[in-house]
Amino acid sequence: MTSWSDWSQSEADRIRSAGQWRAPRDLDISGVEGKLSPDDRAVVQFASNDYLGLTQHPEVIAAAHAALDRWGAGTGAARLVVGSRPLHSELEVELADWKRCERAVLFPTGFAANLGVLTVLGGPGTLICSDELNHASIIDAGRLARGEVAIFPHRDIARLDQILSEAPAETRKLVVSDTVFSMDGDIADVASLIECCAEHDALLVVDEAHAVLGPEFEDPSVVRVGTLSKTLGSLGGFVAAPASITDLIVNRARSYIFTTASTPADTAAALTALRVLRSPEGSELRARLRNNIDLLVPHHPSPIIPVFCGGEQRALAASAALLEMGILVPAIRPPTVAPGTSRLRVALSAAHDPVQIVSLRDALIGLGLSLEFEQGAGQ
Repeated sequence: MTSWSDWSQSEADRIRSAGQWRAPRDLDISGVEGKLSPDDRAVVQFASNDYLGLTQHPEVIAAAHAALDRWGAGTGAARLVVGSRPLHSELEVELADWKRCERAVLFPTGFAANLGVLTVLGGPGTLICSDELNHASIIDAGRLARGEVAIFPHRDIARLDQILSEAPAETRKLVVSDTVFSMDGDIADVASLIECCAEHDALLVVDEAHAVLGPEFEDPSVVRVGTLSKTLGSLGGFVAAPASITDLIVNRARSYIFTTASTPADTAAALTALRVLRSPEGSELRARLRNNIDLLVPHHPSPIIPVFCGGEQRALAASAALLEMGILVPAIRPPTVAPGTSRLRVALSAAHDPVQIVSLRDALIGLGLSLEFEQGAGQ
């Protein structure tokens, strides 16, 4: 029998031989400019999900400091034990109001939120219909949920309608989709999803992690999953939904019940960031982000802009060439995306200066890379 040491080495060698070995690189950064290890190279990064630059907002930082001083570094327990602080409840109330839902429930990460929602709602006797380009957390949650999972082609409402129509009458039906897809930057047709689910008495669950600019909608029956770590610049996740569902999640979601509550600093930072977002300053930040996107790809629906390269080596070479110019844009390749769809994943922020956007645009064009965008191009 192969030893664990030999097996793990063999698996590592298999990844290396496929040219897919990865390792983190330290980035000493505050904002969009910093120094990249191992040689402390000065770079402008176009990869962070800090879409509004709120990780560096002085009021957000001050709120985290104040919470750290009052409640300490951690909460010491799960919410249902002694880990719940007034901040958690206050943030849940404001998140529910923001999403126009009855209640909201906090999780330590967005990944944990998706695990909690789908494992509670998607158990035996449930058909889970999932878009083929959904986030890994949705995929893993579906596998753990123990219901039947049906994958429908990306944004294909007609095929989704067919799957739901063919489901046995006694089956509970649940549809889950990202609203903004994290590797393609395109958006779901949420209005059509709502209409399709209503026709088939299916529950709709949407993950709005990257939806800093929409799509906007209002339907109190939809279960809305979000994150605190992107638009709000902190760390954590949440579920906003009817009270009957959030109450059930609190009592059954293992990723809520058996995990330590979010730190006071993270929670306070998210609460303050949410208030900034809902203020006139937040509108200005979104407008600035919209302008930055239009400088690179006019009318693109999100701050995630895929620059398709096809082969892995071309994507790696393009990323390396940009790095030589002081521009950090990682190459995204299998298994994260499908073979033949390797790409540069550009993520823009309101914190970027327009001059930096223009420099990136000129560099991409100079490398012969297309900036044209089409919905669903990464299928």
